[in-house]
Amino acid sequence: MIPRYSRKEMAALFDDGARYRTWFDVELAVCSAMERRGEVPAGTSARIRSKVKIDPALIEELEETIRHDVIAFLTHLADTAGDDARHLHRGMTSSDLVDTALALTMTRASDLLGTEVGRLREAARTLALRHKETIMVGRTHGVHAEPITFGLKVLVWYEELGRAQERLSRARAGIAVGKLSGAVGTHAHLSPDLEEEVLGSLGLAPDAVTTQVVQRDRHAELLQAIALLGASLEKIALEIRHLQRTEVLEVEEPFREGQKGSSSMPHKRNPVNCERICGLARVLRANAHAALENVALWHERDISHSSVERVIVPDSFLAADFMVTQLREVLEGLNVYPERMRSNLEMTRGLIYSQRVLLALVQAGRTREDAYALVQRHAMAAWRSQPDLATRLLADPEVSRVLTKEKLLACFDPTHFTRHVNRIFERVLGEPVAAGR
Repeated sequence: MIPRYSRKEMAALFDDGARYRTWFDVELAVCSAMERRGEVPAGTSARIRSKVKIDPALIEELEETIRHDVIAFLTHLADTAGDDARHLHRGMTSSDLVDTALALTMTRASDLLGTEVGRLREAARTLALRHKETIMVGRTHGVHAEPITFGLKVLVWYEELGRAQERLSRARAGIAVGKLSGAVGTHAHLSPDLEEEVLGSLGLAPDAVTTQVVQRDRHAELLQAIALLGASLEKIALEIRHLQRTEVLEVEEPFREGQKGSSSMPHKRNPVNCERICGLARVLRANAHAALENVALWHERDISHSSVERVIVPDSFLAADFMVTQLREVLEGLNVYPERMRSNLEMTRGLIYSQRVLLALVQAGRTREDAYALVQRHAMAAWRSQPDLATRLLADPEVSRVLTKEKLLACFDPTHFTRHVNRIFERVLGEPVAAGR
C-alpha cells in the first residue's frame, strides 16, 4: 500500500526489516528448542543472536544472484553468525519458516487492527448516545419514510462494528497456526513434539495437518473478515456522504483549519475522507477475491499463492487500518445539524405520518383497504401542493366521522415513533441509558 494510505504502526509490521526479523525469530526458536533437547550445542542460539545484525539491503543484494529470498536470508545469517549458522534451518523447508513467520505477522496485525476497530466503535457509541433523541427522518429507497433518531442510526453502526470485531477475532484464531512439518507435511525431519514446543514458544498453535504449506482457506477467511469490515466502513461513510449533500446537509465531516476543498471552487467542503473509505473498500473486496483464488494449489504445494500474498496481505491490513482510523476521526469530529434534520423532517408536509393515520382509521372501524385508499388519496395530493396532509384530512368528513381532531393530530407527533429508542439502546449496550438528551 502506498504511504498515502498507510499508518506507521501498521506499516512497521510489513516492511522488509520486520519480515526478516520475524524470520530470524522463527529460526532462533527452532534452534533453541533443539538446544534444549541436546541436539544443538549449548549456547548456540545465544551466540547467534549476539552476532547477527540483519541488513535488508544486503539480503536483497544476495537475492539478485541467488533468486531465492529464503536462501538469500540464510546466506546472510551464515555470513554474520559464522560456524554456528549450520545449526539454523535444520530439517526445515522454506514454507516452515515463511508460513510460521507470516502467521506471527498476521496475528500482530490483526491485534493492531482489532484495537483500532474498538476505538472506532467507542467513537460510534459516544456519538449514538449524544444524539439518542435527535429526531430526523428515516429514508427508504432514498425517500422519506418515518421519523427515527440520528442516535439510532449510529447505534446500528456501533452494533455492526461489534460483529466486525468478532469476525476478525475468529479469523485471527484461525490464522494463529504455524508448521514445521517439512517438504510435504510428514514431519520426516522435525518431530511433531518439537513443532509443538517451538510454536508454543512463539504464541502459535501447530496446524494439525499440512502439506508443505498451511492451507490457504485460513488466510482467505481473514481476508474475507477484513473485506467485510471494509464493507461496513463503506456503508457508514456512504451514509455520511449522502447526509452531507447540499440538498440534505444534516451532517458534515470535519473540515480543518486551512483545508481546501477544490482547486477551482473556493466554496467547496467535500466529504473526501468518506470518499477515500468508499474507494479503498473496493480494494479490500478485490483482495479477498484473490485470497479465495489462493486456496487451490497443485498437490502438496505450488508457489502461485506466494506472489499474491506479498501484495494482498499487507495491502489489506494497511488499507483497513487507514480506513478505520479515518472513520474514527470523522465520527469524533462530525458536525451534526439537528435544526436541519427537523426542517427536512417537515419537508413533505406530514406525509411521513400516513401509517399512523391509516392505523388510527382501522382502529376506529374502517377496513384497511378503505382506510389505505382514503389516506393515499390525500397523500398524493399533498405531494403536489399545499395544504399539508393533516389539513386535508381534517377537512374530509369521512375522517372526521370516525376520528376527533385531537386523535387525528396526535398521529402527527414524531415522538410516537421514537418512544422505544431507550429500550433499543439498552438492548444493544446491555446497560441502562438515561432518558432525555
